[in-house]
Amino acid sequence: MSTRTPQTQKPRSDRPRVAVVFGGRSSEHSISCISAGSVIGALDPEKYDVVPVGITTDGRWVLESADPAHLALGPGGELPVVSGASPVALDATAALVVAEPGEVPRTLGEVDVVFPVMHGPWGQDGTLQGLLELAGVRYVGAGVLSSAVGTDKVFMKQLFQARGLPVLPYTVVRPREWERDRAGVQEAVDSLGYPVFVKPARAGSSFGITRVDAPGDLVAAVEEARRFDPKVLVEAAATGAREVEIGVLDRLDGGLPETSEVAEIRVGGGHAFYDFAAKYLPEQQTSLDIPAELPEDITHRVRELAVQAFEALDVEGLARVDFFVFAEDSTRPRVVLNEVETMPGFTATSMFPRMWAASGLDYPSLVDRLVQLALGRGTGLR
Repeated sequence: MSTRTPQTQKPRSDRPRVAVVFGGRSSEHSISCISAGSVIGALDPEKYDVVPVGITTDGRWVLESADPAHLALGPGGELPVVSGASPVALDATAALVVAEPGEVPRTLGEVDVVFPVMHGPWGQDGTLQGLLELAGVRYVGAGVLSSAVGTDKVFMKQLFQARGLPVLPYTVVRPREWERDRAGVQEAVDSLGYPVFVKPARAGSSFGITRVDAPGDLVAAVEEARRFDPKVLVEAAATGAREVEIGVLDRLDGGLPETSEVAEIRVGGGHAFYDFAAKYLPEQQTSLDIPAELPEDITHRVRELAVQAFEALDVEGLARVDFFVFAEDSTRPRVVLNEVETMPGFTATSMFPRMWAASGLDYPSLVDRLVQLALGRGTGLR
């Protein structure tokens, strides 16, 4: 840490200063960058003083380019990474301090709110939220506990079960069990029936997920998931189910959370499930039906469960809630909760902004509302 005295900060702007923080050490680094580029481009520069802060893949905080194109997906699918050179830190007064090589550190000024466009561990999982709480800085989205639980699919499901919310059958493969009792793991997975989906417990964007159709393929699938997380979730497949999503958003007046139109994902292009390529690569044949063509009672049930899940996790600000809808003759409940995403993707093709646009809230208005919600909320116990 430098002992040199920072230069005096520039005169305080009347505009709230918004630090958009993105990147990070997780496997979703590039998706975070793409989302952040969209958010930066949507924030009105006449209303907000926007400061882009990137976190490199090795955890360094740097001042990044404010050009959204710098953070976009390349024409050939090239993934962006944080590449800024000027180190930046948040000091005890909630001011951003930039340290240029060989120069006296300069202060960008006090931050009014942080928009943490972070996906996965070391950012979305409560770690960054805890840092901001300690610094007394307001921020967009879920707090420490709900961010942590929302990132860990195992604890999320346990909490849903405790609240009586319907989830698919699953088992957990922890490092100790995998190393000492693979036969027991195999037995637990076999009891779910095949096919199953093997997933890292704390990763997103479909990284490390494998569909397993036979017992002999389990070991390779678990090892693939363990490349991203030593804790692995194995879940019964939602065979024949329709995959739907809905957005949940807090209201500025503090009323009950609002829900968007329900959307249905239709995966094409030869994908066995909604994997990374189907989600993010523009040439893939994934479509989104908004609103989803569902019976009225099912749409109502999805909205009802979405708010219940949002409140069960004590989420603040926003969330995307994902469901499986089964046919009437299924042995499972017709609507089953999959997961809650406390910081959903904000790319141009991401489902959360598209659902809200179809509900009458365009992208810039959505981003503005999230910042206003954060500005109106304090830090600490609430």
